[in-house]
Order: sequence, then structure tokens, then C-alpha cells
Amino acid sequence: MRTIFFIPLALFLFFAGLAGYMLTQEKDQTVASAMIDKSLPEFNLEPAYDGLPGASRRDFIGGEPKLLNVWASWCLPCIAEAPQLETLKERGVEIIGIAIRDKPEDVANFLARHGNPYTRIGADDISALQIEIGAAGVPETFVIDGDGNIRYQHIGDIRENDVPKLLQILEDVR
Repeated sequence: MRTIFFIPLALFLFFAGLAGYMLTQEKDQTVASAMIDKSLPEFNLEPAYDGLPGASRRDFIGGEPKLLNVWASWCLPCIAEAPQLETLKERGVEIIGIAIRDKPEDVANFLARHGNPYTRIGADDISALQIEIGAAGVPETFVIDGDGNIRYQHIGDIRENDVPKLLQILEDVR
């Protein structure tokens, strides 16, 4: 009868040990995108504001690989990645933006305040393209090859240490 009292203690120790073990294991933080090596879907988005043309799938066909940056003026991590996007632009990378659920005046204010690395910005007012390309949130950045295929997906804001990796991927898909 006394052993029945030890069962809850044994179970607690087992689960505490299991939790401790799991906390010490290496984590793979890579999210495998189902869209890698798939073609961009057909899209033709109106301009997000009057300063730049909109964006379409045709903008990614032919020529050099490009970045497709999914962002929003109301997104705080998008502010954090703005200097890295400027660095990529200065290194010769063409960046096409997709503004998610944004107003033209907010897009213009964001770009005036934080810089404009984009050659085009399409307005995805209902997040249709965002969902179709597998972007779960903002910001997310995709490397698109000259044939319009998604070659890499970067989830979250681009940090300073991500710039060399993105430049290398762009070089590799040329």
C-alpha cells in the first residue's frame, strides 16, 4: 500500500527529468518552406503608393535573381531590418517589396523615415499573395531566381549577420 504513494513522485521525477533533457538538446530553428524550388504564383499587384510601380510575377522573370520582401509599415521588425535592406541595395541587389494590409500614406511615411531600398512595391491588401507564397508573417524575404522560382525563404527580420548569407545565396542562384 505504501508504494502507491511513490507512484506520483516517480512520475513527477520522470517528467522533470525528461523536460530537463529536452531543454539541453540542440534545436533546429530552420523552418523548411514548402515553396522552395517552386515557381512564384501569377500575381499583379497595384502600387502600394504613388512613388513606385506595383509588382507582378513578370518582374522576376529574366535577368538577375532578386529579393522579394514581404513587409508592412506597422511592423516593428521591418524597421529593424531597414538598414540591412539598404546595405543589400548598395551591394547591387534588386529588392521588390510587397506591402501587407497597408495604406499608401503609411507606406510613404515609412519609406521617408527608414529609407527606400525597393525598386517596386505591390499592395497586398488582403494578404492573398503572402499566403500563396507561404509567408506566415512580416517581415519575410525570398530569393527569387531569374526564372521566377523561389530559391530561399528568410523568416523574420534580416539582421546584419544575415546579409553575407543572402548575398551568397543570390550569387549561387545566378
